[in-house]
Amino acid sequence: MNCGTIVQGRYCQQCGQENVVPKETFWHMFTHFFYDITHFDSSFFYTIHHLILKPGFLSREYMIGRRARYLHPIRMYVFMSAIFFLLFFSFFKPKDASGIVTTKPLNAKQRADYLITLQEKYKKDTTNKALFAGIEKLKDTVRPFKPEDMVIAEAGEGPNISFSNKKYKTFEQYDSIEKTLPPSERDGWLARKFSILSINLSNKFRENPKEVTNQLIEGFLHRLPYMLFVSLPLFALILRLVYIRRKQFYFADHGVFTIHLYVFSFIVLLTVFSLDKLGEVTHWEFFDVAKGLLFLVLLCYLYIAMHNFYKQGWFKTFIKFLIVALLSLMMMLILFIIFLIFSAATV
Repeated sequence: MNCGTIVQGRYCQQCGQENVVPKETFWHMFTHFFYDITHFDSSFFYTIHHLILKPGFLSREYMIGRRARYLHPIRMYVFMSAIFFLLFFSFFKPKDASGIVTTKPLNAKQRADYLITLQEKYKKDTTNKALFAGIEKLKDTVRPFKPEDMVIAEAGEGPNISFSNKKYKTFEQYDSIEKTLPPSERDGWLARKFSILSINLSNKFRENPKEVTNQLIEGFLHRLPYMLFVSLPLFALILRLVYIRRKQFYFADHGVFTIHLYVFSFIVLLTVFSLDKLGEVTHWEFFDVAKGLLFLVLLCYLYIAMHNFYKQGWFKTFIKFLIVALLSLMMMLILFIIFLIFSAATV
């Protein structure tokens, strides 16, 4: 036995472990594995059935101790999040999300019209080398002029990325301007870090400005699972604060409710992605309407689940639903900004 107790019967009287032969046959291992898989499948579908059709029911069952028939919330979250992000990264690519699509080079009329546009801009800013280079390239009709060349020409010698209303091209320019300001008006530690980050990104992607968008989106998308995982206890904390007077609910109960809500959200979003792809293939407007309705279903699900789980009146639940929705939206926005900045810092 694991506890070291000498066992006389089938089960250990100290720890409860079954007294079995340590060495198992291959057939015993196979049947045990098959049982675990089929048991997981049956409990999974049984749990999902109740999760979808009975908002708040599973969380209530878990809270009062009826848990044997259902898949454990953490196992269900891990499994569903793995399926969700596997399909999510199959559906979405960074270049698709950035909206940047390389098209054919400009034709003669487009080149002529765009040349006039750049010349007008150059008259107002004769020091802009990127505009001058774009004009010279447009005049050379032998060389093709592509849409990405338009981005470079109008970016002012590459992208000028900034996290504030101040824009600098070099560290020297930033330091010289800062030194001319009174100490009270100079950037603090955090603002200085953002300014240095902006200059780094602008210089790094000066030759290929569209690549910064692709890499930012790619970095953020790959951190999305972590952002959702971090948001789990924060959403549970919001519920804890909203229902702070309901002493019978512990933080873990709010956490289980949040996990079930997130799993349902994964199912809804996977359905939305599927409808989006069907809409691209068929070009039917019905799928766009269906996607909008599914997001309304998600909000209604949260409202009904809160009513069924916390057992308060419909009106009081509606007020608390609005508060939870508002606070969770603010929370997700803050997390979005933090993870986006972190993605930019690690590009």
